[in-house]
Amino acid sequence: MKTITVHASHTYPIYVQHGLLAECGTYIRTATKAAALAVITDDTVESLYGAAVVSALRNAGFRVETFVFPHGEASKCAETLLQVYDFLCEKQFTRTDAIVALGGGVVGDLAGFAASIYMRGIDFINCPTTTLSMIDSSIGGKTAVDLGDTKNIVGAFWQPKLVIVDPDTLSTLPRRHFINGLAEAVKAGLLADPELFSIFEKEDVDDRIGEIICRSLRFKKSIVEQDETEQGMRKALNFGHTIGHGIEAVKGIKGRRTTGLFHGECVALGMLPMIESKALQKRVRGVYRRLGLPTRTAYDKEKVLAEMLHDKKAQGGQITIIKVPGLGCWRAETIPVEGLRPLLGMED
Repeated sequence: MKTITVHASHTYPIYVQHGLLAECGTYIRTATKAAALAVITDDTVESLYGAAVVSALRNAGFRVETFVFPHGEASKCAETLLQVYDFLCEKQFTRTDAIVALGGGVVGDLAGFAASIYMRGIDFINCPTTTLSMIDSSIGGKTAVDLGDTKNIVGAFWQPKLVIVDPDTLSTLPRRHFINGLAEAVKAGLLADPELFSIFEKEDVDDRIGEIICRSLRFKKSIVEQDETEQGMRKALNFGHTIGHGIEAVKGIKGRRTTGLFHGECVALGMLPMIESKALQKRVRGVYRRLGLPTRTAYDKEKVLAEMLHDKKAQGGQITIIKVPGLGCWRAETIPVEGLRPLLGMED
């Protein structure tokens, strides 16, 4: 088993091992003093892993209650959050109990935010089941819900007590979802890990998925430990997200919109204009084609720009963007929000 320890506002371990979900109760017992656990998950994940996880937790001596919501970004909203609070109150969860997030990024964001403000904060354990959540969103403490089309606009920093990563859950993930999550690992490679980027250029990602997960987690851990609440260095993790979130708001799959782009696909597109080296841009496009990520898409640029202006990073008519001048290095640049137009290929 691989163990990665994060030293943030409190220290917590990330355990990475095949088959670990079936033993999760043993590890969660060492991480929290809770008597009762609320497993928060979506309907897809619950049908695949819910019974096994609940059984493992009960075998470890916990009282377990499960809250299930419809899968998809549309559920990451205030309405679902209030339903979680009603559930926790109805099941008489106390300040010394805990929430277990079982699922992908939507589940982790929603459950983590619920934990951060229920009774002014209770323990939170994250069990990610997708590449995106294993590689990126399960650690670092960012939790949130969306308001309308604006992503993650209401949230809190709330670190988990433990993260359990079982790569076996990726076997039930549709291929497009699997690849979608790898965009965040490509991001990590571009920012700080040329060897990780080389895996995407030359090797079989299925054979190397364990290493891809661990290298990505170690990269994010190093950033979070230096800047937990995004006052400086952590802004690097927003590489690709400023444009990416704008594209996602306009073309992302959410709510009644059943066709379009997933989050990682939008981030992949958002990274390209921020790469200053044409040679590196070409290499990145090659990686995208090799993986099956999009290299371009048509969208209404005015609508995307309008969404970008709602970005949390926009302050006082300015916005901080992350640019990559070469492989393994980056810089933050604060520009007027109108400076986003050229990056979208719009006239000044």
